[in-house]
Amino acid sequence: MTTTATELDQHYPVSAEDVARYADDGFVKLRAALSPDVVARYEPEITEQVIRLNTQHLSLSERDTYSRAFLQVMNLWRHNDTVREFAFSRRLAGIAAQLLGVPAVRLYHDQALYKEAGGGITPWHVDQHYWPLSSDRTVTVWVPLQDTPKELGPLTFAAGSHRSEYGRELAIGDESQALLDGFVTESGYRVDDSPYAIGDLSFHAGWTMHRAPANSGATPRRVMTVIYMDAAIEVTRPTNRYQKADLAAFLGDRPVGSVAAGPLNPVLWSA
Repeated sequence: MTTTATELDQHYPVSAEDVARYADDGFVKLRAALSPDVVARYEPEITEQVIRLNTQHLSLSERDTYSRAFLQVMNLWRHNDTVREFAFSRRLAGIAAQLLGVPAVRLYHDQALYKEAGGGITPWHVDQHYWPLSSDRTVTVWVPLQDTPKELGPLTFAAGSHRSEYGRELAIGDESQALLDGFVTESGYRVDDSPYAIGDLSFHAGWTMHRAPANSGATPRRVMTVIYMDAAIEVTRPTNRYQKADLAAFLGDRPVGSVAAGPLNPVLWSA
């Protein structure tokens, strides 16, 4: 086993302060939670798979707002053993379980989000709009694969917005950007758009409002994400077409009311 793989398998103790911050704000940033060596080990393979599997070939000028935000490639772990090693990391999954306060977490899915040079904004949105799951015990880790200053488009959060039910029916796009931007401003939420150094991670809840600015830099913003869910979470009846698609793509069309368990959703960490 490589040194970097060993680090990914090692336990990372989340402080009580960070657990409380996650509960209060709906997100937390953990500085230097991975070593630069780990990021350097996995970035080339993740990037290679994004290039190989990407199906978006329109120019930026031909795309809509959402499509200009990033190249999105999902479930890379199914295509490459090295990416699988990263996505199945016990370190990352263990952090997720500690933040959620659950004894075990499963994989929902992974996705790479590569914001090209000149790529547009990622509109304000909430992730759990897309997920046919029975509770809010979900969390996404956002792993930048390079230093991410403001010009590259770091993920931006509205602290405390996970408690609001406003806008949960909105899919990501121009409407969600306009309505949630106004709501975040009017509600006085603290907005965190701080940059990430290599090795920094953020974890955010499924209902936390978030966005990212455009990439005004000369290089792509390369990010890998993994979505975790409480191992006991159940499948619910889809309420929109996106949830129907997710049920098939990421939950293997499991029956409504069943635990979201199966070959696509292994337990990644258990106490």
